[in-house]
Amino acid sequence: MALGNFSGVTEFILLGFSDTRELQVLFFTLFLLAYVMVLLGNLLIIVTVSTDPKLSSPMYILLCNLSFLDICSTSVISPRMLVDLLTQRKSIAFEDCIAQIFFLHFVGASEMFLLTVMAYDRYAAICKPLHYTTIMNRQVCWALVSACWAGGFLHSLVHTVLIIQLPFCGPNTIDSYFCDVPLVVPLACTDLYLTEWLMASNSGLISLVCFLVLIASYIFILVTIRVRYTQGCGKALSTCGSHVVAVTLFFAPCIFIYLQPSSASPSNKHICMIYTIFSPMMNPLIYTLRNQEVKTSMWKLWKRCRV
Repeated sequence: MALGNFSGVTEFILLGFSDTRELQVLFFTLFLLAYVMVLLGNLLIIVTVSTDPKLSSPMYILLCNLSFLDICSTSVISPRMLVDLLTQRKSIAFEDCIAQIFFLHFVGASEMFLLTVMAYDRYAAICKPLHYTTIMNRQVCWALVSACWAGGFLHSLVHTVLIIQLPFCGPNTIDSYFCDVPLVVPLACTDLYLTEWLMASNSGLISLVCFLVLIASYIFILVTIRVRYTQGCGKALSTCGSHVVAVTLFFAPCIFIYLQPSSASPSNKHICMIYTIFSPMMNPLIYTLRNQEVKTSMWKLWKRCRV
């Protein structure tokens, strides 16, 4: 039985960014450029790490998985958004909307967990250097990566199950460019108090806890560097600072949007652009430009491709 048969609503209308044709063309150009940059930047990291045997440590395995998740997360939203910017009536079928929510939260939660694991990996490498090969060998690394994907799947499954059981019989207009839990749930024709708080706890608390763990790990790293090492402290501070900026751009909008009941949350579509479009575009720059090994491998790959 189709999902739409459980409610009177068979599609949702997305209002997008603007009804002005000129602005739509401008947004299409900007978002297409951003999407291409996300694909090229993250694919370059995946190919570089996969083809260079020297980049086989847990840190690079995690970086490769982060790039793959960035491609997936932006691909859940960007292609349809780009098509909608060129059409007058921006509608999405009920089933497609639910599928978009599922994959968005599946990939998004998996990336949150993975960023937390990446911070733990750096903590183990810097603060526990003598035990690092035991704490974070390849087997442990792949087990943690699998746990990130499994956690993301369970997180998204909870949201999806709760949403498909809601009755939708009235308004079907979404003031955004994609389907998401805080945008779809308030449209249901039932008492949403318990459902909203369950979903806020699910997404909001996960975002907040992961972010706090990340910040704590970077604080431990900086304290350890300051106490143990006299050289390289400035470089480490700069690198950790750029990483904190990257994770803050990803987590802060999620915490703001999801750590509150859906009925109390406005559209926030411009805030959503930060973690759905710009954060996946910035990650390749932040996590590779300060890594000499990755830059050297990219240069070798470039020279091999030119031959």
